[in-house]
Amino acid sequence: MTRRGRRAGKLPAEATELVGRRAELARVRRLVGEARLVTLTGVGGVGKTRLALRAAYEVQPQFPDGAWWVELSAVRQGPLLAHIIAEELPLADQTTRPMTDVLAEYLADRELLLILDTCEHLTDDCAMVVEALLRAAPKLRVLVTSRRLLGAAGEEVFTVEPLPVPAANGPGPTGADAVEAVDGAEAVALLAARAAEAVPGFAVTDANRPEVVALCRRLEGLPLAIELAAARLSEWPVADLVKRLEDRFAVLGETNEVVDGAEPPWHQALRTAIGWSHQLCRPAARLLWARLSVFAGSFDAEAARRVCADAHLPDAQIPDLLTALVDKSILIRQPAGDGRAPTPAGQRYGMLDTIREYGAGWLRGLGEERTLRRRHREYYRALAHRADAAWMGPDQIAWHDRMVAEHANLRAALDDCLAEGDGRSALELGGDLWFFWFACGFARDGRHYLGRALALDTTPTPVRARALWACGIAAIAQGDTETSLRLATAFRTATAGTTDGTALVAAAYLEGGSLTVSGHQARAAEVLDASPHTRPRSGRYDAAWFLARAARAFVHAHLRQFADTVAVADDLCAESGRRGETWARAWGDYMRALATLGLGRPGEAMTHARTALDGKHRLNDSLGIAMALDLLASATVASGHAEQAARLLGIAEQTWQTLGTPQMGMPELIAARDACEARARRLLGDTAYETAFHTGYDTAPTTAIAYALNTPAPTPPPAEID
Repeated sequence: MTRRGRRAGKLPAEATELVGRRAELARVRRLVGEARLVTLTGVGGVGKTRLALRAAYEVQPQFPDGAWWVELSAVRQGPLLAHIIAEELPLADQTTRPMTDVLAEYLADRELLLILDTCEHLTDDCAMVVEALLRAAPKLRVLVTSRRLLGAAGEEVFTVEPLPVPAANGPGPTGADAVEAVDGAEAVALLAARAAEAVPGFAVTDANRPEVVALCRRLEGLPLAIELAAARLSEWPVADLVKRLEDRFAVLGETNEVVDGAEPPWHQALRTAIGWSHQLCRPAARLLWARLSVFAGSFDAEAARRVCADAHLPDAQIPDLLTALVDKSILIRQPAGDGRAPTPAGQRYGMLDTIREYGAGWLRGLGEERTLRRRHREYYRALAHRADAAWMGPDQIAWHDRMVAEHANLRAALDDCLAEGDGRSALELGGDLWFFWFACGFARDGRHYLGRALALDTTPTPVRARALWACGIAAIAQGDTETSLRLATAFRTATAGTTDGTALVAAAYLEGGSLTVSGHQARAAEVLDASPHTRPRSGRYDAAWFLARAARAFVHAHLRQFADTVAVADDLCAESGRRGETWARAWGDYMRALATLGLGRPGEAMTHARTALDGKHRLNDSLGIAMALDLLASATVASGHAEQAARLLGIAEQTWQTLGTPQMGMPELIAARDACEARARRLLGDTAYETAFHTGYDTAPTTAIAYALNTPAPTPPPAEID
């Protein structure tokens, strides 16, 4: 089974049309076709990312497995590089294998383009990972954007230069022609296009063309500098803008703000344009710009208020200041998703790296960097605490979406805790994020951060005990039961004598869940039965009861105690329903499907399996999706619908391949899946089975899930004759 379907890839949307760069695009396309590693380099603001994105769209059809974009600007730790790449690929492997090895195995026979954007702060780590992947995957191509070269073997380098500017007194385009890039006029075309966005009706005319050309020449044709200047045309005519910019250059020359001699003129142009934009902002907007530089990736208005507001920057001013910074092209509005996240404003904001670096420099100059980083840590500690408290409730899916959107900031907060030697805060944040590591698919991150935090702070406290439990269940998610059993022992020791009844259930789940995943069902039953069956009063581990009941139902099912499975699963679903939560309820429906299938009611099992699949899909739970699909296929073939079952197995295989270890390595799951395939083959014959299986496997993931959830059961064929 080696055939794979075509994957379109994953590229960010192009917010604007690329102006000019035709020759550069042709050259990049040619390089990607000829070389396996291509690095686009050049100064900040020259347009490396924009050129790479357009090139990726144009060459994507040449790659059967797609083009995949990986944004690295928010990544602060090189050891997480392979994890970040895996998250952007359709790869959710959470096992304990080194992630570079997992990536190498996944990419080995794939023909795809991997784009690593903004690598200059991670060049050594990028070079190491890229070289390993290129050795393992002969059809892989990598396109990199970086101000610094990787220095990797076989690296082809293309330097992106500023846009050409026409001669000061030479002819050039006017009117509509000014937005088309012609010889020497690409900078003018870019200014015209962006100015028309800021000032509807703006056009380059014979009257204003000399000033437009002068502006572009003064900015050395640097795209980011031109776009920042264009945003100001809503405030001043072009002639006034040129005069103000000339004055800014004069001031810089007098103050030596620009490094002299060694610094190319376009460095000066960018620094001038950014500094000039900064100078023209209101003082409050400048202060907000500087303070926002502490965020990694994107942020929302609530985070901006909580982290940046104080007596010098009142909370009430933040929304208007965010809008002002967007209008001046300092901030970029990012898609707000589907509005499910529990935040007062779904809109998120981002900053280009060059703009963020300028703000960070000002923040250091103000002496506020450490204070703002502390506020950032405290905000995300509080956010994680709120999410933990709300997780087992009606806003669960919304909290899932919000915390996934904040992933880069959560990493940054944990990195800062550890860098400051604040082990207790790292333990508290990592422990509160147990659901993020375990239920949202980030077990590798959890093990990475919790392992470091536990080593940093060894003082026995309730906070450390909770971190032990969080690390243990993350290990279960990875199938690392040796570690999870060791942590179960440590957790029991850490909570000995506690009056918190939820801790007893948490300990039982950590040990019992480890035993059931490793196939020791009878022993798991003993451990789980020793914990309270009725839900204890509220404590630090409220979710543990749901986990323990799900594990107990699973054990019943695999011991073929199906009536008991139904009873426990019904109990679990009822309590989940009262709370309005989805995650544990979906596991309850999965257990109901297991039980009803075992009781010989495959039609009912199909209904429960689809309900479980819907819940897991809403939470993007790859493991839950894969397990529900396998079970749905088993129920479907038991109903006599072999072709549909084979197709469902193909759809499930898509997801299992992203998870690393098929069926988690669990003997019971492997046996059930093999039995389903064997029965479908008997009913269909090998050729028809393979055709149906690959139809499912080759279906786009969104379409495949829709098929699994909505396909009506066909009229059953004649019964199988043994």
